[in-house]
Amino acid sequence: MLEKLKNAFSSFVKKTLTEKKLDITINELRLLLLSNDVAIDTADEICNRITESFKNEQVGRLTSTQKMLFEVLKEIITEILTPEEDLDLLVEIRKKNEPYVIVFLGVNGTGKTTTMAKIAHYLKKEGFSIVAAAADTFRAAAIEQLSYHMENVGIRVIKHGYKSDPASVAYDSIEHAKAKNVDVVLVDTAGRQVTDKNLMIEIQKICRVAQPDCKVFVGDSLAGNDALFQAKEFKKHVGIDANILTKLDADAKGGAALSISFETKKSIIFVGTGQSYKDLEPFDRDIFISNILDLS
Repeated sequence: MLEKLKNAFSSFVKKTLTEKKLDITINELRLLLLSNDVAIDTADEICNRITESFKNEQVGRLTSTQKMLFEVLKEIITEILTPEEDLDLLVEIRKKNEPYVIVFLGVNGTGKTTTMAKIAHYLKKEGFSIVAAAADTFRAAAIEQLSYHMENVGIRVIKHGYKSDPASVAYDSIEHAKAKNVDVVLVDTAGRQVTDKNLMIEIQKICRVAQPDCKVFVGDSLAGNDALFQAKEFKKHVGIDANILTKLDADAKGGAALSISFETKKSIIFVGTGQSYKDLEPFDRDIFISNILDLS
């Protein structure tokens, strides 16, 4: 996991750095980052910050450029992975007297519905009551897929028929939760391509009706820059409050996490680490950094 990004940073840190070679070395790092799914704006931020850090230093006089590079990289990556505002989902749910509503956003194939079931399983273990809204009334078999996963984790699904108004499904689910004192409503939505204007208008309506407390973008770690493009479009059209990255256990590159954090300025709250419902872990920034920075 994340081996390629770790190797990229490691090879950069271990280079013999001189004033003459600084620009060449930085450009080599930029290419390594781009080849490991780090988006160009994020790669430029990292490289520009490194250059800025060395601008007033006489590199040849430093006793350890490796140590300085490592510290500079650690500081930059920590800042990229630090959101404008931390989001602790458990704390937020406990603070609210009414049902806490989470709307899940993402394109087809990212594992959005399975991730919803993982979240339901996680929250249920924490003692919360949950109901799921089958607001994907567009894709064939979407309601059955959600029902299958939620039945496996013991969660009730509120559903209407296909082609019905997804916003009304979300509304009815929230009203049900209020009547039954349910703690959390998880709203599934159609996995839409971000270039589909009608489906983006539909998700805007769902959010207007549901007034979610948290809009979660579910991105596939293996999708690289595609995941970033998706996140940017959802951020523009409906806003994002938090991110979940799936398939991080299979991601040798790791650039998507850096890019999505830099672009959205929002927390990565969970990462998917396997196929079972328990394979969902809170994102730990420090562990992620230790996995991609290595001086050994």
